[in-house]
Amino acid sequence: MASLVLFSGVALAGEKVKVKDITGREVEVSVPVERVILGEGRQIYFTAALDTDAPFKRVVGWRDDFQKADLDGYNIYLKKYPEMARIPTFGGMKDGTFDIEQAVTLKPDVIIMNIDAKSATEESGYIEKLSKVGIPLVYVDFREKSLANTDPSMRLIGKLFGKEEKAEEFVKFHDEQIKLVTDRLAAAKDLKKPVVFIERAGGYSDDCCMSFGDENFGKMVEVAGGINMAKGIIPGTFGTVNPEQIIASNPDQVIVTGANWELYVPGGKWVGVGPGADKAVAAKKLAALTERPAFTGIKAVKDGNVHAIWHQFYNNPYQFVAIQQIAKWLHPELFTDLDPESTFKELHTRFLPVDYHSGYFVSLKAEK
Repeated sequence: MASLVLFSGVALAGEKVKVKDITGREVEVSVPVERVILGEGRQIYFTAALDTDAPFKRVVGWRDDFQKADLDGYNIYLKKYPEMARIPTFGGMKDGTFDIEQAVTLKPDVIIMNIDAKSATEESGYIEKLSKVGIPLVYVDFREKSLANTDPSMRLIGKLFGKEEKAEEFVKFHDEQIKLVTDRLAAAKDLKKPVVFIERAGGYSDDCCMSFGDENFGKMVEVAGGINMAKGIIPGTFGTVNPEQIIASNPDQVIVTGANWELYVPGGKWVGVGPGADKAVAAKKLAALTERPAFTGIKAVKDGNVHAIWHQFYNNPYQFVAIQQIAKWLHPELFTDLDPESTFKELHTRFLPVDYHSGYFVSLKAEK
């Protein structure tokens, strides 16, 4: 088996290598790949960070979730890259609507799937079926164990794309930005960690309340110097807590995740933070969510420590920006000089093909 050959940081065309994906599977792929199917449309978040000059040049098909899940972000990319609207879309492997015959006609060099689709992919025999027609599939993860798996996922994609140096540059920036938070927290004396309730997609439905266990945003809260209220309640990454548990826990801070979900829930109560969001509208909708029974009389509401953050940080390699913003909310005196907006702007300037648009965070305390 040939090993990966690099020339000026770029893999030689047609070089067959065995790569290990995020699950430890060995997969043979010809690199650098030129034709890619993205198992989720929001994987463009990492594609854009590596193929900054032309983020869609390898994408021959993708799942149809980007526009629905992140309408504002989708429109920003669409304005600059109108050709993306013509990329063939797929259903998902988890819901059984992925079309293998369609995939075969697009002749992809690789299919990149998120790890949360692994069980459904295996149960449906997709890997074996794809293998028979010579299409490799690899798993990445920015969602289930995002902090542990972001760096190896970016390195894997860098190897597939022949962009290993760019991937290392991104990983270095990612890790440095998190250390700005963790090093200062480690050096702080008598640090009091606030109890934080993270509500996943607050207002998306009338149900209350989805949250996170000891991963994803739950882990981000811990890294940012807080205590994730739901850590001992939700055994996995995602789950639900009931209103009585929130009232009994009396959290010091509440953070609600949101995005522009007009295509999912038109006119919904969700908080539409994200690129270019109207912060006044977002703050008004956030305030309305605090009037639900689950938040009755809790300390966070009384003190105005209720915030909203872009939901998509939960599923992309930019979560270090979220960690910085959460740290600033939880420990404002400790992080007076930390500027998550500037961090996100730098990420866009160095790695992304579109301009930065403010609107990813809003706080009721800031609006007073």
